Amino acid sequence: MAVLKLLQGGAAVQVIPLTKERIVIGRHPHCQIVLDNPAVSRHHAQILENHGTYFLEDLRSRNGTQLNGAPVQGRSELHDGDQIQLCDFRFEFLEISDGPVDAGASAKTQLSKGSPSSRQRETIAVDMDAAAVESSSSIITSLDADSVRTVRLNVRPEVKLKAVLEISSALGSVLKMNQVLPQILDSLFKIFPQADWGAILLRDPEHHRLTVRASKARRAGDDDNVPVSMTVVQHAMQQRQAVLSADAVRDKRFDTSQSVLELQIRSVMCAPLLEPNGEALGVIQVSTNSLAQPFTSEDLELLASVATQCAMAVTNASLHESLLKQRDVERELEFATQVQLGFLPHEPPHLPGYEFADYYEPAHRVGGDYFDYIRLPNGQVAVAVGDVAGKGVPAALLMARLNASARYHLLSATSAAEALQSLNAEIMTSGLGFRFITLCLAVLDGARHELHLANAGHLPPLLRSGRGPVGPIGQKSSGMPLGISATHSYQELVVPLDVNDTVLLYTDGVTEAMNPEHEIYGRDRLTEALAKGPLAVAELVPYIYDDVERFYQSRAQRDDVCIVAFRRLE
Repeated sequence: MAVLKLLQGGAAVQVIPLTKERIVIGRHPHCQIVLDNPAVSRHHAQILENHGTYFLEDLRSRNGTQLNGAPVQGRSELHDGDQIQLCDFRFEFLEISDGPVDAGASAKTQLSKGSPSSRQRETIAVDMDAAAVESSSSIITSLDADSVRTVRLNVRPEVKLKAVLEISSALGSVLKMNQVLPQILDSLFKIFPQADWGAILLRDPEHHRLTVRASKARRAGDDDNVPVSMTVVQHAMQQRQAVLSADAVRDKRFDTSQSVLELQIRSVMCAPLLEPNGEALGVIQVSTNSLAQPFTSEDLELLASVATQCAMAVTNASLHESLLKQRDVERELEFATQVQLGFLPHEPPHLPGYEFADYYEPAHRVGGDYFDYIRLPNGQVAVAVGDVAGKGVPAALLMARLNASARYHLLSATSAAEALQSLNAEIMTSGLGFRFITLCLAVLDGARHELHLANAGHLPPLLRSGRGPVGPIGQKSSGMPLGISATHSYQELVVPLDVNDTVLLYTDGVTEAMNPEHEIYGRDRLTEALAKGPLAVAELVPYIYDDVERFYQSRAQRDDVCIVAFRRLE
């Protein structure tokens, strides 16, 4: 028969008889040889016997198995005197004659290094430097945080269940972040009575750095001096692992960390708070300066399990805060919508011999399209249609500015071209940056039945001559958009209007509407719709918009829509 003689890793030399055809060595309690060390995998290696010949095989362990100093690959035959190394456990394989075996070992043997059993999964990895094993018991233990996403009750089940229930109960009634984080630390101090300090650090999404959002000290007066080792924190964040060091001062992993020495952190645990997508949103760190009651591997797994509940609470609190902010934004947008609608005309103007109709719809709650009716002192009516570069609130603010400025310059100028000229000069000196505006001014002289048109880079209006042809007007006389050149000179075109002549002004939200096949509506379709549309503009404007809407099939559009039409009556 054969035996294994323990040379290193136990309190005393032990001899273990190999009395079965298959002997499994590992950390799991069902193994025939149980090695009580977190560096050992649950099922680390096995020894197989076949007709008196023994073979050693590594079971895909995390830290590997060595035979006579070489890694075991596949099955390796054992010979008398071979040395087997599993992490910090070293055995000698001996073939002996049949008979009684010394040391009274049984077929199932548990070897301990003096530390509590962790019963962790194979995802545990440790730095098993031989010199560190001999000189210090503070070997760092890391637990993959993904492995404890669900509550596992195989380690101290009654303590873990009580802790998780307590955390869940404590956090179930709070939603605000400034209440959730202190509640988490209060619960952790009840779970870990040896803890002297605790801190929660969260990632700042704007500045991409960790900040301490809550801290707690067991002794009164130490709340402002809670130590945090960024070396431990960064390791937990980057590796997404819960980290334990039984004696951080002597831990070789933290030799370069001055904070561990200066802050007198002895035993420390740190667990990442993982979002559902696996990203670390922060960490929980618990530490003590006493070696009398250091944290254990079981404490680490307990903290990692609790961290899962805490991460959910932090995520829920963050979502709650986001919802509150979103609600405030919605209220502000609703108010902004009402303000912007207040800038737009409430009803068409009354000009003898003419009828008016309009339609306006922003792509978002507020938009940058603009239209207005301005009654001038001489009895004429100016129709203004413009488009501010951009969308949303910035464009809406610039549109409000345009509304007031256009009215002022139209009322003080003697022509539409002069109004554009002075308005452009104002925008060029207003410090709006590289914002520009397209604007079409159509001044309607009802007495002479003339249209005075000045265009600053806007889409040319369409003219339908009675029931006749449809075509653009003022296309050649159009100038640059406002806000581009301070020296640009704008022209004015005079267009006579006959009975039933209809003028249509619009923005690019009409012609650039896109259907599911990524085709745009275009000016040709608009021209066709205007030619076929009803004579009365009150019916024509809805007819055109319905045609546009049928084209894009009610898809969400990316631009504001504005349509204004007026017609000379019989």
